[in-house]
Amino acid sequence: MSFRNAGLAFDIIRLLTSSCFRLSLKSVKMIDTAAMLRESGIQPSAQRVAVGDYVLSTNEHPSADLVWKRVRERFPWISRATVYNTLNLFVDKGLLQRLNLSEDSIVFDPITETHHHFIDEKSGVIHDVPWDRVQVCNVESLREFDVHEYQVVMRGSLKGPRRKH
Repeated sequence: MSFRNAGLAFDIIRLLTSSCFRLSLKSVKMIDTAAMLRESGIQPSAQRVAVGDYVLSTNEHPSADLVWKRVRERFPWISRATVYNTLNLFVDKGLLQRLNLSEDSIVFDPITETHHHFIDEKSGVIHDVPWDRVQVCNVESLREFDVHEYQVVMRGSLKGPRRKH
């Protein structure tokens, strides 16, 4: 569903990476899944390609169980263990990010470039927020920590369209 169809305010559309924009980014670098796996040093078995076809091009932030459910629609005999092992392999090879955005909830993100996330508390949908839209100040002042990476996870609800006065 695009943001325009949802009738969201323009400033929210610019802030959050919409599904359409997210998919357009994926299509810019879209290559054959088997070739992508080979380039990453992964032997492209039928099961790995089936998982990759979904998870490397989705606009969702799926859990492992959701990946298993989606892949089983096209590849009904794939096991849950195969999906979990494949997702972990994809993370190890840098094709996916593993995100722990809330307690007891791990999801996977095919966008490996640095960015933040916004979780809509009403719908549970996770939106990508471009890195340059959020500033975190004074990270270097945390001298007692060796910070090598960070991301901001925001929670709230999407604003509806603003009324004109």
